[in-house]
Amino acid sequence: MLEKFESIDTSSLVDKVENHIIDLIRARNIQIGESLPKELELSESFGVSRTVIREALLRLRMMGLIESRKNKGAVLTNPNLLTPLKKVFHPAMMDDDTLKDIFEMRLALEVGMAELIFDRVTATDIAELEEIVEMEMRNSDGRSFLIQEEVAFHGKLYKISGNKMLMEFQELLLPIFQYVHDGGLLNQQFFSNDFISHKQLIVLLKEGDVSSFRDGMRKHLDNHYHRLLKH
Repeated sequence: MLEKFESIDTSSLVDKVENHIIDLIRARNIQIGESLPKELELSESFGVSRTVIREALLRLRMMGLIESRKNKGAVLTNPNLLTPLKKVFHPAMMDDDTLKDIFEMRLALEVGMAELIFDRVTATDIAELEEIVEMEMRNSDGRSFLIQEEVAFHGKLYKISGNKMLMEFQELLLPIFQYVHDGGLLNQQFFSNDFISHKQLIVLLKEGDVSSFRDGMRKHLDNHYHRLLKH
């Protein structure tokens, strides 16, 4: 049997330089809008060619961490953290376990943002939610689950939260929700005696408190939780 050696570092030179540049940004406390050192300075500092530096900087640009500006070179930007996810966040590119994990995360997010919704909801928002529910009642036969109305109602809740990150993340999550529902990844329908409907959630927004609304959101989503977690 061979003796045990330390693990071999298989990362490429560009990988290492990319990480070194990120470390440098942190160490020098470079702020948004400030320039990074020039390519030549980075090349001499890290002991690598300018070609390697350019490739590492290109990766950081693709991540949205830096951008090129005239007369300033590479400048640190406020990154859109979800941009890398958008390129791969598609149901067809994920296995069933990953889809279920993401679906569960989406449900947890909606319960967790109940306080933001309750604090920021307006009379106009209430009216729009009521319109969605009216459409829901006209289109439903009282038995079937209409994914379009579910997406419309919960999409509106994300908007009410006022949190830009949540709203952008919602655009990624709702298609996953629909895919998991339509793709047969959930167990058979589950009905809870404590189920809270969309209409009842609106009543809680109008007449309840944040605690009762959060509890209502959890009960509303109970069917989905049980269909997902009961194996």
